[in-house]
Amino acid sequence: MTDRPRLSIGLPVYNGEEYLAESFDALLGQTYEDFELVVSDNASTDGTEDVCRRYAAKDPRIRYLRLPRNIGATPNHNLVLAESRGVLFKWASHDDLYGRDLLRRCIEALDERPEMILAHTGQAVIDGEGRVKVPYEYTLATDSPHAPERFRSLLFEPGGDDFYGVMRTDVLRRVKPMDSYHHADRTYVAEITLHGRFHQVPELLYFRRDHPNRAERANPSKRSRCVNLDPRRAGPLHPTPRLLAEYVWGFASAIRRAPLSPADRRACFRHLAAWMTSRARPGAGERVEDRAPVDPDRLAVSVDSLVAGREGRRT
Repeated sequence: MTDRPRLSIGLPVYNGEEYLAESFDALLGQTYEDFELVVSDNASTDGTEDVCRRYAAKDPRIRYLRLPRNIGATPNHNLVLAESRGVLFKWASHDDLYGRDLLRRCIEALDERPEMILAHTGQAVIDGEGRVKVPYEYTLATDSPHAPERFRSLLFEPGGDDFYGVMRTDVLRRVKPMDSYHHADRTYVAEITLHGRFHQVPELLYFRRDHPNRAERANPSKRSRCVNLDPRRAGPLHPTPRLLAEYVWGFASAIRRAPLSPADRRACFRHLAAWMTSRARPGAGERVEDRAPVDPDRLAVSVDSLVAGREGRRT
């Protein structure tokens, strides 16, 4: 690894003791090694600090930051990006798992395709024990050379976790930092795709963990989710209608800011108008893990065979 690593991985965490060691093992055991792992502990009250300090003492690639108070998930995500030094960047979650070649394959894809600004891999949703719940076929048209088509696909197609792909940091510096209204991550990725194309590596290397303590499960209402994203959303100044209005406005603002031709900008606004009239459709915008589970035996690959550090797991 060089003094300035090529890739920065940002891992914001709050009370992630249960799965954090597994995620550290999966990231630190990657076949691509030229990265820094920026961990921002959002004033956790469980054993997260002990886990982080133990791993940081063993691996110099980890930079551990502990915040004196909980600033919310969104500011913490923005903080690890601000602290990053690499020309490439990836967010990581404290409870997800990663195939050993995920970073290498994504970075190779970006090196081979300079027109692409984000690379990610095939994914599956796993449960708390690491068992596959939902293998996921990526159907979004984010590789289209036409920005309005990429934007339309992100509006209308369910699922997709491109937020956790490997991205070019200079592009992230040009888009508005992520906000904390309802589904702000969707508008954030939509703005990114207005700047360039995404590439999906056709290998199953990303495993998103779904469990009862995951933020979306632990905060079932729109209001509670947004307060978890930013405590400043609590109180009467941020009622649910405002959070939903900001969601729609987030898409519109992304279109206005993006480097688009007048024709492409108009096309994006037309897609946004069509999307707004379609929201009554059942299942619109659902996440992949909310679909009916399938038999994991249908998946032709074992999670254990792909993820680094599963044997002899450190705790």
